[in-house]
Amino acid sequence: MDAIEKAIRNALEKGNAEDRAFREKVYRSAFAALDRALQANPGVTVEVAIKRRKAIQATITEIESEFLPAVPDVGLEVDAPAAEPAATAAPAIEIGGDQAPSPAVTVDSPAQPASDAPRSRVLPVVPDIMPDATLAGVPAIDMSAPAASGAATEVAPDRDERRIRGRRLPLTAIFFTVTLLAAIGIGVFFAIQTGVFKTAAQLDTAPPEAPPTVEGDDFTPADGANAPAKPGAADQSRNWINVFSPADPTHVAAPSDAKASVMKDDTGPFLRIQSGPSGSAIAFDVGQGVLEKLAGKHAVFDIIARAEEGKDTQISVDCNFGELGDCGRKRYAVGQQRNEYLFDVQFPNKHPGSAGTIAVNSDFDKQGKAVDIYEIRVSIEP
Repeated sequence: MDAIEKAIRNALEKGNAEDRAFREKVYRSAFAALDRALQANPGVTVEVAIKRRKAIQATITEIESEFLPAVPDVGLEVDAPAAEPAATAAPAIEIGGDQAPSPAVTVDSPAQPASDAPRSRVLPVVPDIMPDATLAGVPAIDMSAPAASGAATEVAPDRDERRIRGRRLPLTAIFFTVTLLAAIGIGVFFAIQTGVFKTAAQLDTAPPEAPPTVEGDDFTPADGANAPAKPGAADQSRNWINVFSPADPTHVAAPSDAKASVMKDDTGPFLRIQSGPSGSAIAFDVGQGVLEKLAGKHAVFDIIARAEEGKDTQISVDCNFGELGDCGRKRYAVGQQRNEYLFDVQFPNKHPGSAGTIAVNSDFDKQGKAVDIYEIRVSIEP
């Protein structure tokens, strides 16, 4: 016998248990005691509280079945005589908020012969026992002690199921939230597509301006050292060291698909170079003696060149100075007028160890355009 059943039976023994009204008061007292126990234990769960209530309901049903009067067997579907109304069992009563209806059964009339249909017993009717605040004359029942039948020792406060359902987010609120988020997402998408978040530079779709005369792939000097100079402008206050002259083309190397030819016109002698379809460059030697003079110095190189008549081009320049490093890739837009194309290099203070090269690609776009090289020279910055 568990603690709940024992407590109820002890209370029934203190009065007239045969009195239905007295039993109902005892049952109400049991539920009132459970409510007090639930309120005294605020840390328990809803599931445990429901389990405790159902345990009391089952115990009361079992106890109440002991007070049922003996009744004859009843058939499940036996028709009574028309003159005598059938007796039916009382409907089930609500206990602690749970409805447990008892099926209506028809009692066989004494005048009728016994039926061969299966028999069923009359279920006990649990009285209406809603807990009251005070029950005078009923023994007190202590429900604070834990049940010995293995039920959980912690009991959660009674929670109205309607209040629990009320906390759930309504379907309309969920629909509104999803719709709002979708609208925000669509708005952001269209804003990105229409350029709301783009900068002024990104929104500027005007045709690009003409490319600058000088382009550097790895750096942009602040003093315009890479800009083409007017003929003779770079000669002032500079001591130039010759790197290449058309008078000595032996220090020029052209790959198999490239061309290099010494030519002359009213502007003077020059070397016309033309890169091959592969974009191969023509290499100009920079002697080891020249590099030794440049070690540890800030040097400015000057390429005097022009494009072939009627064919403006873009050239690229790469350097390999051995132990002294390189100059990075340079790009220049070369027109049909003879100009000077400058770039500067800060050399480390070390021994070069060997000669170097300056490689010139006559047509960066690989369209077979040629360029005329008049001279390559270098000076040391003071």
